[in-house]
Amino acid sequence: MRAVAREWRVSVIQFIKSDRWKVGEEKVAVQLGVEWLKGGDGFTWESPDLETSAGRARAAWALARGAIASGDYELVVLDEVTYPINYGWIDGAEVAAAIRERPARVNILATGRDAPAELVEVADTVTEMVKVRHAYDRGIGARRGIDF
Repeated sequence: MRAVAREWRVSVIQFIKSDRWKVGEEKVAVQLGVEWLKGGDGFTWESPDLETSAGRARAAWALARGAIASGDYELVVLDEVTYPINYGWIDGAEVAAAIRERPARVNILATGRDAPAELVEVADTVTEMVKVRHAYDRGIGARRGIDF
């Protein structure tokens, strides 16, 4: 939202979420001009074919790499990119190199748990969120408007 408010061009590439996920932040972002790509096919534990999931991640990375190198965006969000790196589906060193070699005006926001060392090394800021308490642990499922 901050980037959009500054009239930056923004691209979001999601590496895990599929077209079946309808989330509020995507709806609003697209209305505001953010380019949004869902490259995944859903949670890995629900995937009937992990090789297809891996192929989708590689295709999403090819699009993300192009978006980064193009210099057309001031912000490129690599949503949950740590998972396909850690699964060995995309090369973490290649992701780090694309970030390191990006045009000066391009900012990258990479999300996901357990960021690999090469990603942490190239990052300006690294944040780790730690769950203290979560409704799911008490049997409360994800809620529209709160969790998605």
